[in-house]
Amino acid sequence: MRTTIGPSVALFSINNKFQYDVVRQIAEGGMGIVYEAEQLGAHGFRKRVAMKVIRSQFASQPSFVENFIGEAKLVADLIHTNIVQTYHLGEAGGQVFIAMEYINGVNLDALLEQHASKERRLPVELAVFIVSRVARGLAYAHAKTDGQNHSLGIVHRDVSFKNVMIAFEGDVKLTDFGIAKARGFLKQEEGEVVVGKADYMSPEQADFQITDRRSDIFSAGVVLAHLLLGDNIFHGETPEESRDRILELPIPDFTQRDSRVDRKLDGILQRMLAREPSRRFQTADELLSALERYLYEPGFGPTNEKLGAYVRELFGQEIPRGTHSQSGSTVVISNP
Repeated sequence: MRTTIGPSVALFSINNKFQYDVVRQIAEGGMGIVYEAEQLGAHGFRKRVAMKVIRSQFASQPSFVENFIGEAKLVADLIHTNIVQTYHLGEAGGQVFIAMEYINGVNLDALLEQHASKERRLPVELAVFIVSRVARGLAYAHAKTDGQNHSLGIVHRDVSFKNVMIAFEGDVKLTDFGIAKARGFLKQEEGEVVVGKADYMSPEQADFQITDRRSDIFSAGVVLAHLLLGDNIFHGETPEESRDRILELPIPDFTQRDSRVDRKLDGILQRMLAREPSRRFQTADELLSALERYLYEPGFGPTNEKLGAYVRELFGQEIPRGTHSQSGSTVVISNP
């Protein structure tokens, strides 16, 4: 049984129930690595997956392995079109891994980089549509219950550009619940440590406070503002400066920052980015309703197909293998 993970190395589960051919490394973060792999089955069955593995230097740390396993268990039953699905938690030679849905597409970082390279701007209706699909995924995750119908209390805590992917078919996928909090699944250190990407944190996160689902709504607001403006107004030179800006920077009138933003959309952004959680949309469902009314009340609006056609046209044949997607390019999962 071969258990070393690397390009063109086969990885077997201990009981040989699952067998994977690891093709190549496609992403890495501070604590983990993601590979493109193929799950093999009977009669020539092959399924492309993304495989997330703990870095070797952390694999011996029980608390980290516990959280990694907790992440897999948490997302196992999160089955939704706007959330990257987890297929399998495995272990080979003492090395734990997660096999996940492999997305043929790009993350939002790559999307805006491509716009900048072509001196183009993302249309407003597509920016709003993307965040409305993120809101759909969050609404589902936030409402998830256990077998006794008790709320799991899921908060993603890392809604950011790297963790939102767009498939070339137009599906929007929220990924990486690695620092999500949920009752009974992950070790809780809230109030003691700051987790998440500083540029996209809610004020509660930045200020070492306890978060709830409204924290994700603020982060989604940062994502929407970033998509519209082409830059993140909270970005600082250091994580500390970014957190300070999250806590103190005056929220601008977005109609003044971008003439394409009307008063109705500015009102939605102001509620999403309210520093006091009680002034935000209280649920992702409420946010979703506001975004969809904005998109569709005037008449026909964007669809998955329209978004897919736009992204395919934007990238054309310029996507090199192994940079930004999960198929024909690279899966992008931040901080695996």
